[in-house]
Amino acid sequence: MQRLNREFNISLKNLPIKVVQFGEGNFLRAFVDYAFEVLNDKADFNAGVAVVQPIEKGMVSLLNEQDGLYTLFTNGIRDGAEVQEKILVQNIVKGINPYETFNAFMSLAREKELEFVISNTTEAGISFDENDTQEMQPPNSFPGKLTLFLYERFQYFKGSKDSGLTIIPCELINYNADTLKTIILKYISLWGLSGDFKHWVLNACTFHNTLVDRIVPGYPKDDIEEYDGQLNYKDRLIVSAEAFFLWVIEGDANLKEKLPFHKTDLDVHIVPDMQPYRTRKVRILNGAHTAMVPLGLLYGNETVKDTVDDSFTGAFIRSLIFEEVIPTLEMDKRELEDFANDVFDRFRNPFIKHQLSSIALNSISKFKVRVLPSLLSYVQLKKGLPLKTVFAFACLIRFYHGQWKEVDLPLNDDKAIVDNFKKLWDLPNLSSTVREVLGNIDYWETNLNNVDGLPEAIEMALNHLEANGVEEGFKRFMDRYK
Repeated sequence: MQRLNREFNISLKNLPIKVVQFGEGNFLRAFVDYAFEVLNDKADFNAGVAVVQPIEKGMVSLLNEQDGLYTLFTNGIRDGAEVQEKILVQNIVKGINPYETFNAFMSLAREKELEFVISNTTEAGISFDENDTQEMQPPNSFPGKLTLFLYERFQYFKGSKDSGLTIIPCELINYNADTLKTIILKYISLWGLSGDFKHWVLNACTFHNTLVDRIVPGYPKDDIEEYDGQLNYKDRLIVSAEAFFLWVIEGDANLKEKLPFHKTDLDVHIVPDMQPYRTRKVRILNGAHTAMVPLGLLYGNETVKDTVDDSFTGAFIRSLIFEEVIPTLEMDKRELEDFANDVFDRFRNPFIKHQLSSIALNSISKFKVRVLPSLLSYVQLKKGLPLKTVFAFACLIRFYHGQWKEVDLPLNDDKAIVDNFKKLWDLPNLSSTVREVLGNIDYWETNLNNVDGLPEAIEMALNHLEANGVEEGFKRFMDRYK
């Protein structure tokens, strides 16, 4: 079978470089490069992508062997039905490893039609390294590399405002663009770069915070023969992703004009403030994940799909989200419910085996960020307890006992937290355990014993859990509040 490259596909267009992308991994290829492919197809965007390898070891050489081409397979559930699609992504013009060809990297800054910088260098990538210098080829950090890159462009185009770039990071940290800009300004100061350059960065370039959402398992090594069988060429860079796609970018009418995603059917929102979308994702998608882990594991489920498909646990989590989380959020109710329905479709995806044990990591801190705000908001709004969330909280506390029905549970948290829970579960009575857990300011940043009725409800739920198991325990717990 012939290898995938541009000789194999001689009809492919030569695209001008409009995008420089820091990162060549699965996510960017299944998300950003796919999005620009759709823009090219549906909006005649005519954008080529130059990929920069952000660390010394990477995949750019393999990407260049295939002339930037690869196949994206999307699998999932949409409106209750299975969908499977594939697309040949063909907009990557070149890949550059700046550790081997630094001059080629810097030459990208001189591309006249360049408009955008995209990145996904992992959450740790947007960081300041005080050891980076202007003379390094290249600096260690991604922001250091980008500072040099922008300075080269500033000098080459003599500081013209038209040469400024639109910078859209996709790293999974809140306020990712604001953080990146702050670090670039630190390098400008550290390296003694000119005030004119700083002015150009602040006024000619724009930085846009983002929220990205798509599960990308990546190269389907366990099922590669099945995927290969759908192609008439050999592709070593196949990437698989779920069907769901969401990209929220902070921006104005100018950015909407630059990125005409409204001409496509992609779920891209260019909005003045992305924080409501982030809150929606954290409270609904991440909150559902975090709430279901201890409940599902104590119940005997192994995967997310098991949990949402089960008649008891599935109904429990769905009710928790629709009846106790969504009412606490300020966005349009219909939009929230549509998003939640999409989330449950994603949870049911038969092509992704998401182990509950793998998302049990750091469940205490996750509960604080993802679930607890919904509980506290519900109490404030409804003047009562969200009982399913309370029961899920009790399951979390019971999970940190470490054993259930003489079986070790997959605790995966900071050793200090695990050790502390061992001590708390050794206290002489359950009431003491509950009150010590709820009163731990380090865990929750507040004393939850002050939430009216919460300590008593948690203790009651734990008693029913212990005596009757998860399903019957929940029924009896709810009966007490009828």
